[in-house]
Amino acid sequence: MRRLTAFSVRVLVASSVAWAATSAQESSTGETQSSIGESSVFRTAWGDADLQGIWSYATITPLQRPSEFSGREFLSAEEVAERNQREATRASSERRGELTAERDLALAYDQFWWDRGTSTGRTSLIVDPANGRLPSLTPDAERQEAEEREYRRQHPYDSWEDRPLQERCMTYQRVPPVPSGYNNTYHILQSPGYVAIFNEMVHDVRFVPLDGRLPIDERIRQWNGDSRGWWEGDTLVVETAHYRDGTTWRGFPGTRALRAVERFTRIDAVTIDYRYTVYDDSTYVRPFTVELPLTAPADYVIYEYACHEGNYSIANVLAGERALERASRENAARSGQR
Repeated sequence: MRRLTAFSVRVLVASSVAWAATSAQESSTGETQSSIGESSVFRTAWGDADLQGIWSYATITPLQRPSEFSGREFLSAEEVAERNQREATRASSERRGELTAERDLALAYDQFWWDRGTSTGRTSLIVDPANGRLPSLTPDAERQEAEEREYRRQHPYDSWEDRPLQERCMTYQRVPPVPSGYNNTYHILQSPGYVAIFNEMVHDVRFVPLDGRLPIDERIRQWNGDSRGWWEGDTLVVETAHYRDGTTWRGFPGTRALRAVERFTRIDAVTIDYRYTVYDDSTYVRPFTVELPLTAPADYVIYEYACHEGNYSIANVLAGERALERASRENAARSGQR
């Protein structure tokens, strides 16, 4: 089974490279572009809108609108410039000298390694509801979230299962994404009947069939769900469901009932209009929609994110917690002997 899986992957990768090469060659000759009105629609050799390439969703625009911008959808040009400048120097050597040791440690990397992007100009990535905030939790979800938060506070290091999936290198976040500090990159490949969406963070790949097949059995659950796609004109629509229990949505509440609908519309050579709507009636009182433009970064190369579950961090944090527990027991025993 392992050899068969490896063979299948090699075939798929080889096919993907061939599709990408064909698309790149035809794009260079202009044969995949056709004019509709005043816009230019990029097309594959088989006629679908061409979304292929490396696309960045990096941005410092927060998911939710901060209270200081309540009622405001957009920042001023001055506010955008100020935030971009602050981000560009947040971990620079000049600024790090001003920090306490604790704050310096929390920054982790220096400026070279951070790749948070710039502001989109909006005050939040959430565009619906209009207040730019996540909808309220249902009463059951609010109670469960409080219980889980208290459990995590009391049992942060009981076993590897108490550590976040990101730390265990299982997956970084549920599909669809929320921007983080780096590796905010999609690589999209297409073939007739399929779209492959590779997320640089933790090296996740989704293969999205476009042939109208039914979703997988309801009993089958996956970390990043099961995706099915279709075209609405030149917009690729991808619906993902069948998430498994325990998968987090970038630290925000979510259940196995979560369903996400993404929409990809290519605007020009360097931009895809990307937005998604999250539905989870077990968690939120209403759906919400995120607008997250994809842009083509110049001279960007994706290397493998070689994260693996057997990493040293897991063993070290658990060993450290066991050492603290032993020390606590020994101190208690000494105190009882006095």
